[in-house]
Amino acid sequence: MNPFYLLPLLLLAGCSSVTIDEFRSGSTSLNSGESIVILGRRHANNYETEPSLINCLQETMADKGLNVIPEQEFLDEFYPFFEPRTAPLNLPGINKLRSYDKLAQRMEQRNLRYLIWVDGNTETTSSVGSISCALVPGGGCLGFGSWDDEAGYESVIWDLKREVVAGRIHTSAKGTSYMPAVVIPIPLLAQVESEACKGLGKQLSEFFQPQGEPSHGVQN
Repeated sequence: MNPFYLLPLLLLAGCSSVTIDEFRSGSTSLNSGESIVILGRRHANNYETEPSLINCLQETMADKGLNVIPEQEFLDEFYPFFEPRTAPLNLPGINKLRSYDKLAQRMEQRNLRYLIWVDGNTETTSSVGSISCALVPGGGCLGFGSWDDEAGYESVIWDLKREVVAGRIHTSAKGTSYMPAVVIPIPLLAQVESEACKGLGKQLSEFFQPQGEPSHGVQN
């Protein structure tokens, strides 16, 4: 296949759209020594928030100089209080957990100020085309396929010091992947989850910096 035929597809495969909506209630700056933890919601039966997204957000925020406790480290230290079957679904729930002296002491030792719950996932919404391959010597594949991926994540920031919901950030991303095949399939993938992480990570990092008015409807 002439490689020039793939150029438009390569350009299309690199394109995705990200939309971010933010709500902030009051100041959300992080004081020196205070820490943050980001946890993925995994209590739903039909999906779980991907650990890869949480890891990406942790790295993005840590690169901005924020003190982020790794999710798995936090879950191990506070086991079993934040497992899917026992994790608090709201602020009254975590306030009840903090009535346990040992748990409250650990949180104080960690100087945990904000707990961020991230709920959502990335999924394929539609696909078209087909590829067939011959299972014989000298055979190959022929065809073309494409599919759309959508990511939607809701982040809820709990301020454990003020015992309030400090804000919410909703992130959505869309992209189309392509798979042309002449002899061999060539995947041209839209990095939807990665783009959602970049947008959400940037917004969360800015969330904990002193600002004037909160932003709404930010689009990248």
